[in-house]
Amino acid sequence: MNLGPALAIGMAALGAAIGLGLIGKSWVESIGRNPESAGKSFVPALLALAFTEAVAIYGFVIALQLIG
Repeated sequence: MNLGPALAIGMAALGAAIGLGLIGKSWVESIGRNPESAGKSFVPALLALAFTEAVAIYGFVIALQLIG
């Protein structure tokens, strides 16, 4: 049994989930402190979420390469 692919996707998904949670938490807190900044902070927050989600996709690609 090959444990490498399972660890690759598991660790990538765990890291991405923690990152997404922290980004979302910080974004909501910043809007709570300064509601006028919601429009300005939308695009940077969305980009940060997208780049963090890419980590999970990279982990999936690595897992697929380890299987094959």
